[in-house]
Amino acid sequence: MNTFLKRTFLILTIITLGLLLYSVFVENIFAKRLSPKDTVKFELNDLKLKVFYNRPSKKNREIFGALVPYDQVWRTGANEATTFENNKNLDINGMTLPAGKYTLWTVPKDSVWTVIFNSKEYSWGVNAEMKPMWDPNYDVINVEVPIEKLNNTVEQFTIAFDNSTDNLFLTMAWDYTKISVPLK
Repeated sequence: MNTFLKRTFLILTIITLGLLLYSVFVENIFAKRLSPKDTVKFELNDLKLKVFYNRPSKKNREIFGALVPYDQVWRTGANEATTFENNKNLDINGMTLPAGKYTLWTVPKDSVWTVIFNSKEYSWGVNAEMKPMWDPNYDVINVEVPIEKLNNTVEQFTIAFDNSTDNLFLTMAWDYTKISVPLK
């Protein structure tokens, strides 16, 4: 066997071994995720917004007040911390959110949610004890928004931007609940 083929075989073996070890010890790259990753973007003129999050499913479970307890900080999705990016300052209920990258946390309640934009970046949404990794010392904006009860269930947690009424909203919906955060 010539030297080129030996080196190629060695490199392919190392790559295969690396992928296998990563899959075993970090994240199974060959299995479908239970809560798939998603990114939503909004662009209008020179405004650019982006949210990265993971989308858990309802799967016949009771969601708010049970799986996601009321009056406790929620990582707003699953797995990695949800992030929100804006390239321009935004007005959110009279408060200014400077351009930047934030983690997005929520406190679901029975009739309103508190939505928290936090300036600290977290690699994951919860710690080993399944407690949110959120640190309130880095909160930039906390805003309360009313919930909207939906007639139909939303199976998979969904974050979106809604500009259908010429007013921009960051929306979150899951189960029979939807919230809309006004953005200007």
